[in-house]
Amino acid sequence: MSGNQNYINHVALVLDASSSMSHLSRKVVEVADQQIAYLARRSRDLDQETRVTVYVFADKVECVIYDKDVLRMPSLKQLYRVGGMTALLAAALKSQRELAQTAQLYGDHSFLTFVLTDGQENASHRCPDAPTRNSRELVKAVAEMIETQEDNWTLAVLVPDQMGKREAMQCGFPKENIAIWDATSTKGLEEAGQVIQQATEKFMVGRAQGIRGSRAVFSTGAEAVNKDTIEAAGLTPVNPSEYQLIPVARDAAIRDWVIESGHTYRTGCAFYQLSKSEKIQAQKQIAVLEKKTDRVYAGPEARALLGLPDVEVRVKPDHNDDFTIFVQSTSVNRKLIPHTRLLLML
Repeated sequence: MSGNQNYINHVALVLDASSSMSHLSRKVVEVADQQIAYLARRSRDLDQETRVTVYVFADKVECVIYDKDVLRMPSLKQLYRVGGMTALLAAALKSQRELAQTAQLYGDHSFLTFVLTDGQENASHRCPDAPTRNSRELVKAVAEMIETQEDNWTLAVLVPDQMGKREAMQCGFPKENIAIWDATSTKGLEEAGQVIQQATEKFMVGRAQGIRGSRAVFSTGAEAVNKDTIEAAGLTPVNPSEYQLIPVARDAAIRDWVIESGHTYRTGCAFYQLSKSEKIQAQKQIAVLEKKTDRVYAGPEARALLGLPDVEVRVKPDHNDDFTIFVQSTSVNRKLIPHTRLLLML
């Protein structure tokens, strides 16, 4: 397509409405409504059109909103009712099959679906929406569907525990498109909402850079960084004369170590290596180091690259063979960890 590319996002929420969700039902509506408000805001900011579809599933799978402009979405208050068992596989199949019938003319269309469940599949084999009554064949059908989806489709699932994760992997969900949430409390559901929001942010920012779909939608750490994502994020390396990498030989406060290494300390000039899961504030800069070349990439694009929204968020240092994440320190006594490195912007 020539000229200005029209980005059209089709975002679907596929929500578990089985009886066990009843203690969370008000919270589900609240979290879904917040997600939709957030999508509306980001669609305006990024000048992308977003259309929302909502499915609810228990014994059967019901589409309650189909491909509706996010700026005109009603609350889910009247549309989310709980009761019944968990036809999870049927919901995955039906939602993707029906969304695949959406017209994709004139624009760069992309499909992003989040399935949220608090339990194991236990009802698809007798669900009218399922293509087969055989449970094993249902698993196979989902795996085949995911395997054959085009590159502009992203299907992610939030499950309550490791067992749910294992089952989702057996169904062919990419490992980084599965997240575990705490289904026992409203706080757990709130956190699940934040995880979905973070993944959506990464997806929408990536869209403008030509990324059409993702098989690592929940990864917010180093494993989201590779040559392709660096190129797609439009990152250019920092001039090597503008920074220095200093090995950390012992426990020391960041300012002391900078001075001891023969440099002047200015607030914000030093970046520590991310070595444990921690919260990173919106104003903190991020830098990414390519291990093979010691090239450093920085700037707002580095945040986007890791899928970090412009709010405080928890980041894991995830093991990555090729890249290391550095976080700007704004305190003078941040404790450095021996055998890591310090990145100093000169």
